[in-house]
Amino acid sequence: MSAAAQKFLAALSADQKQKVQFAFTDDERFHWHYVPMDRKGIPLRELSTTQREAGLALLRIALSDSGYGKTISIVQLENVLREVEGRSANDDYRHPGKYYFSLFGNPSADNIWGWRFEGHHVAFNFSSRNGKLFSGTPSFLGSNPGIVLSGPEKGKQILKSETETGLALVRSLDASQQLKAVIQTKAPAEIVTGNSRIAMISDPKGILYSELSSSQQKLLLELLSIYIQRYTKALALAMMGDIEKAGLSNLRFAWAGELATGPGHPHYYRIHGPTIIIEYDNTQNNANHVHTVVRDLKNDFGGDELLTHYKHEKH
Repeated sequence: MSAAAQKFLAALSADQKQKVQFAFTDDERFHWHYVPMDRKGIPLRELSTTQREAGLALLRIALSDSGYGKTISIVQLENVLREVEGRSANDDYRHPGKYYFSLFGNPSADNIWGWRFEGHHVAFNFSSRNGKLFSGTPSFLGSNPGIVLSGPEKGKQILKSETETGLALVRSLDASQQLKAVIQTKAPAEIVTGNSRIAMISDPKGILYSELSSSQQKLLLELLSIYIQRYTKALALAMMGDIEKAGLSNLRFAWAGELATGPGHPHYYRIHGPTIIIEYDNTQNNANHVHTVVRDLKNDFGGDELLTHYKHEKH
């Protein structure tokens, strides 16, 4: 990854490097969001073909094939959303080139550094230390529309597995289990943790992993894996290792809203454990607008211990 980052930097002009590079301690590293807005860093639309390929090669290293595929599909969905909203072809608000790269610190195999890829409905924040990628959160993938309802791409559903597996799990619960899992009949209008610097849900709710049957436990782990396996295999294994070390029995699954999916059926769910919060929300635009987020409660932005180490050691 450090080699790929160095190659990306080498492809940039001096002015472009000024845009993309920040100190690891810069507060900008903690400034993230998933709405359409101008950002710091360098956007895809200001890169040449060679530069863009170098940047996306860095992203491909950090993600699995499925994670990378979903990310690129979401970027391209801006063109569909532009048509859905009746905007002109040259409209700038919905533009697939408004996804930005930012690098924090000096990318090298024996150093602490990080980087970000972010735009509307995509946010990945990566941290590396001594040649090891050990954090990829906060991360966010969203889809608007959740299901494309018309046009050449009618039926396209980028976050289909996230939607269908969550629904399968809640529908597998019996009446007594649903009393524990369904925390409210109306889905929240947005993911609860938002774009906070520190993710927190102070009152954990939902049904515990230990209260599920073996087949339901398998479904919960399948749902968890869909999110964890957005990342490269090594990082996914490390995250799963932390979850297991903290105890699968401490995982909770919570649902809110209707026990159905598709436009017109607002719903929300989350997986919450000692080391992880995963949220899924589909309420906006007549429940055809999906938001998903993964927060590593130990290692978000690399974790506070990493920042403390960086500040007190020479790098």
